[in-house]
Amino acid sequence: MLRTKANVRISKDWTEAEDAGDTAMIALHARRSAPSIAAWHAQRGSKGLAVVLTGTDLYRDIQTDKAAQQSLEHAQKLIVLQELGATALPAHLRHKTSVIFQSTSSRKPLPKATSRLRALMVGHLRDEKSPSTFFATAVMLQSRRDIYFDHIGDGLDPLLADAARNTQAQNPHYRWLGGMPHTQTRAHIQRAHVLVHASAMEGGAHVIMEAVCSGTPVLASRIAGNVGMLGEDYDGYFEFNQPQQLAALLLRCREAPLFLAHLTAQCARRAPLFHPQTEQESLQDLMVQLLELKHEATQL
Repeated sequence: MLRTKANVRISKDWTEAEDAGDTAMIALHARRSAPSIAAWHAQRGSKGLAVVLTGTDLYRDIQTDKAAQQSLEHAQKLIVLQELGATALPAHLRHKTSVIFQSTSSRKPLPKATSRLRALMVGHLRDEKSPSTFFATAVMLQSRRDIYFDHIGDGLDPLLADAARNTQAQNPHYRWLGGMPHTQTRAHIQRAHVLVHASAMEGGAHVIMEAVCSGTPVLASRIAGNVGMLGEDYDGYFEFNQPQQLAALLLRCREAPLFLAHLTAQCARRAPLFHPQTEQESLQDLMVQLLELKHEATQL
């Protein structure tokens, strides 16, 4: 996305000894890239240094990790991946923060059955993704023969994997499909009536933009990372760890087609935020900002 405007190289680490005439650095993760950020700052100061913050940065690491906190201070620019990301930062740093949404390809929805509602959850089985909310909802709605639950993700937590198998035993319309290649996962997203995203913490979930750019509306936990992706006025939120609220939304989507169409239209209005051209233009604008005091610079 930047190579039309600059010479670009990608490196796992950056040290003074590895300096290849670089004039700007975009560092991913305040904590994980802290040594490279510190090395850059020690040699060059803040100029030309951008730090991209993920969910683990914003909602965990920068609260307690001193190296991550120092990375925030060192940066000329801080990049968050959704609209509410800056609210997790100390007030004195927000002026140097910009939002750059990640992007994905657009796909047309695949045919969807009219005789049932298919809810899909995509995410490995670990606590941060709150699969237990999906399990509990499937059990609550086990008597509904017109609501199906598909779940894609590896069983990273053995206890949650056992819970998925137990849910499958209780509700024959719940299927744990395990991990899948990306192409197959995208096809499942295109076929689903709704994507369920129940996470406890997100910096800007890629699966949300994949659903939005596939014409599939999202039912999401009301956490900052999801609201920052879908907008404050979106009507498809449920409170985190509240399966009763998710169940009510699913019933409404099934029984009130106009509500499902409304959510689809709301998501469609957000889709341009996640187009590759939008991300490319934002990154190129960032490069200009990083290099504006270094007019001789040609390598990023």
